[in-house]
Amino acid sequence: MTDQELFQAIASAALLRGDFTLRSGRKSKYYLDKYLFEAQPAILRELGERFAQRRSAATTRIAGAELGGVALAASASMASGLPFVIIRNAKKDYGTQKMYEGKIEAGDVVLLVEDIATTGGQVLEAAKVITGLGAKVEKIVAVIDRQEGARENIEAAGYVFESLMTKTDLGIDE
Repeated sequence: MTDQELFQAIASAALLRGDFTLRSGRKSKYYLDKYLFEAQPAILRELGERFAQRRSAATTRIAGAELGGVALAASASMASGLPFVIIRNAKKDYGTQKMYEGKIEAGDVVLLVEDIATTGGQVLEAAKVITGLGAKVEKIVAVIDRQEGARENIEAAGYVFESLMTKTDLGIDE
């Protein structure tokens, strides 16, 4: 799939117009419904392959924050052959009571995948969990950068940030 084909597939599947409140609390005239594109096998497969291409030889794990990052991390795991870990939004209050699911160890080098980056708040929380366990976040890669401060916030926190596409690539000019 070419870049343009992927951009078109995601825009067709997930770009909604109207009045929306984003996770950050900000109002927007458009919404990118990640579940609409993540639920499409051809799109998810392509995203997994593209995430896998962003890893380095040092990468030992893929991670994604619940809920939107789970399918992406699983797809990237299958494409790369590396294990993945799910970072929870809140510590579970039963069983192991961990902030993550899967295995992550001190010294791991983690490619952290994100669905849609607006301010970067959720992915930065996930990065804190990973580094708190003694692992290193190699880079944070989002499917879509809404170009509303995520890059600046993530880089200010000391992480490398990349995106597979931006809102501009999807034909969004607002």
